[in-house]
Amino acid sequence: MANLYAGTSGFAYAAWKPAFYPAKLKADQFLNHYAGRLNCVEINYTFRRLPAAATLAKWVEATPASFVFAVKANMRITHIMRLKNAEQATEIFFKAIDPLRTARRLGPVLFQLPPALKCDVGLLEAYLELLPREMRHAFEFRHASWLNDEVYEALRSRNVSLCVAESERLGIPEVITADFVYYRLRKPEYTAEDVDAIATRARELLASGRDLYLMFKHEETPEGALNAERLLAAARQQL
Repeated sequence: MANLYAGTSGFAYAAWKPAFYPAKLKADQFLNHYAGRLNCVEINYTFRRLPAAATLAKWVEATPASFVFAVKANMRITHIMRLKNAEQATEIFFKAIDPLRTARRLGPVLFQLPPALKCDVGLLEAYLELLPREMRHAFEFRHASWLNDEVYEALRSRNVSLCVAESERLGIPEVITADFVYYRLRKPEYTAEDVDAIATRARELLASGRDLYLMFKHEETPEGALNAERLLAAARQQL
């Protein structure tokens, strides 16, 4: 049966008190509380620095076995090397996050490309060859030139998900290129009706046998986390 994972891009936000985190909850207990209400988190921390093995071990210990960590690829790969000649950087990155994989807690790895990087299908195809086939990967394109059938087919050939990044700047179409779907819900605000509509679509995707990852934007308010919680509840009611 397909699985629905919903969460936010990050969890360590004291500003989420008291609407999501209890007022007196200590920061080192945030993840444990978060994982009691949501079943996935997107880690953006790994974009700027490689995580220590001890940090990953603490994350695993603080969360239940059903909880997964989606991880953002390091900026050296996507923004400095821009996917070119990135073999060593990729190897180092995957070695750093391997404790999550071995603990069976690793969700998709998200590759977010720079907004100014224009479509280069050959570059994409060459980079996809470097990725471990047994793991899940999603690509978020932020230049409109990437939104074409040749790119979708390149992703599809490697079972890599086109990240459906829902934002006001560039809307990514829901083109399914893998046996799972990765959504980043980035609009400034979502109404209750919006969340219900997303839950209905989630049900349809799950019925097709695809796991679904839905990541709300983190903000200084807890609305993203609360929306993810509402979404999980609504989708489960519909199933």
